[in-house]
Amino acid sequence: MSDTLRRTPLHALHLELGAKMVPFAGYDMPVQYPLGVMKEHLHTRADAGLFDVSHMGQVIVRAHDGYDAAARALEALVPVDLLGLGAGRQRYGIFTNEAGGILDDLMIAHRDDHLFVVVNAACKEADIAHMRAGLTGCEVEEIADRALLALQGPRAEAVLIGLLPDVAGMRFMDVAVLDSDHGELWVSRSGYTGEDGFEISVANDNAEAFARALLAHDEVEPIGLGARDSLRLEAGLCLYGHDIDSTTTPVEAALSWAIQKVRRNGGARSGGFPGAEVVLEQLENGASRRRVGLRPEARAPMREGTELYDQAEGGVSVGRVTSGAFGPTIGAPMSMGYVPSEMAETGTMLYGEVRGKRMPVKVAKMPFTPANFKR
Repeated sequence: MSDTLRRTPLHALHLELGAKMVPFAGYDMPVQYPLGVMKEHLHTRADAGLFDVSHMGQVIVRAHDGYDAAARALEALVPVDLLGLGAGRQRYGIFTNEAGGILDDLMIAHRDDHLFVVVNAACKEADIAHMRAGLTGCEVEEIADRALLALQGPRAEAVLIGLLPDVAGMRFMDVAVLDSDHGELWVSRSGYTGEDGFEISVANDNAEAFARALLAHDEVEPIGLGARDSLRLEAGLCLYGHDIDSTTTPVEAALSWAIQKVRRNGGARSGGFPGAEVVLEQLENGASRRRVGLRPEARAPMREGTELYDQAEGGVSVGRVTSGAFGPTIGAPMSMGYVPSEMAETGTMLYGEVRGKRMPVKVAKMPFTPANFKR
């Protein structure tokens, strides 16, 4: 392991549990445990999986004049309704650039008089600099003394209730600050697997004991980055730097649902974010390409970089796979990628070039497996 890799507060626990460690976003992270990626994936779908996501960035945004001032300031960087976000609620957001491209995707929570923001690990330094440069009159504080864990799966609530009884009343995308035997916990009912579950911020000094308390339940297994990737792909969720990046707009990425009416043309706070002219025009008239689900007809996955064609032979590439893997829950390969909008209809037959051979693949609805959030 390179000496330059950072370690999360749970690093020693990962090694104790037999994790295979790999470099990821500058951190030494567990890609799988002895259970193996396939079984870790299926266990999360059936019971509860515990993920270390402490490499992600945790940020508090405050304004002297309270929540509304902070929300209004952050709306200048994201095409999201934050002034209308209720206290104790969280919303998916997108940082855009002047061309309408996606700088990062993030979670934004309304906590009392401030915003709590969680950003992707590989982008967190750039995101924090972006916020500090763009949020006039706000304090942007990176939280460096707290770990972040995700407990995901249909048994997650039953397990967590034993430590935090109040989570039973939380709905999908609720947030709360709760006292516990492991100190103050910042809890959201959310995650990135398509399952019910929670993300919990805990003080570094309490993180290992809290993780052990969760792992003491027979229903809970530690889950690595390998299964996290296949779980989010089955759920039709984007991975930044792969399915979305600074060259893809929210409309192209099929993320238009994340832009509320108040920020669109005709809305009370239309535009006002970087790249608004491009994004709003695409919302009105469509984009030339679109992110879609793809179901290969052979058993082999079509992975990132696979070129897509509209003919079995000849022609030119019309699109590209951005993520692909075998889906343990669906028992079949799955991919997502970008195709021309006129080819984005479900059922459209395309051909992916795998090792020099064109293989049939159909445009498919996402998610590949139904979401199980608690509404």
